[in-house]
Amino acid sequence: MTDTAASVMVVIPARFGSSRFPGKPLVMLGQKPMIQHVYEQAAACPGVKEVLVATDDERIRQAVIGFGGRAALIGGDFRTGTDRVAGAARKFGGDYFLNLQGDEIPLQPDLLSDLIEPFIKSGAGMGTLKRTIDSTDDLHNPSVVKVVTDLAGNALYFSRAPIPLVRDDSSGQAIGGLHYIHLGLYIFRRDTLLKLAALPTGRLEDAEKLEQLRALEHGIPIRVWETKHASLRVDTPEDVGQVT
Repeated sequence: MTDTAASVMVVIPARFGSSRFPGKPLVMLGQKPMIQHVYEQAAACPGVKEVLVATDDERIRQAVIGFGGRAALIGGDFRTGTDRVAGAARKFGGDYFLNLQGDEIPLQPDLLSDLIEPFIKSGAGMGTLKRTIDSTDDLHNPSVVKVVTDLAGNALYFSRAPIPLVRDDSSGQAIGGLHYIHLGLYIFRRDTLLKLAALPTGRLEDAEKLEQLRALEHGIPIRVWETKHASLRVDTPEDVGQVT
């Protein structure tokens, strides 16, 4: 852990309304609401100074306070979770902000360390994680976002489509070392986060419904590091039975 890692604030954007899964942050996974699972894993990471749930709903705020967490109502017409994190950054001080989506549950706190530590050493403005895809079903699942990077580890593109397409493989199978899932967490320097939130929605972002494409469209590089640590993703009510 670097000395400057202590200035990292993890912000978990959590809204109650969702077209596919209303109230998702409060769904019970075992004995705890989902938001608590995410919060506790983030708080256990040694490189994290603070964890904050940024929400639009008093029910979520009260649930977080109920298990001893920190939450704030961050009002505004936010387009994405990243924009809500930027709203929190404008309200609270800090040098580095990690956007951990409320439905991406790290199974080990080291998952966050795999992003925080290399990011702060790199001097990059924005970073995220990838993990190799070992499931052909995941490769073709539009809820699983894929990422392609260059040789230096910079993101070339993110998509819900199975990228890269292997033209001569009609089976469409996932290939280790070629196909990667993109994990739902981003880390920013404060200035980069606020710059991104001030930009208009891009055409690619709107088409794929992927907020990170706004950065690429406007020329903000995204460094991508690989992790071996697992996480659980809950997109729909049907996913709940698979993770409990």
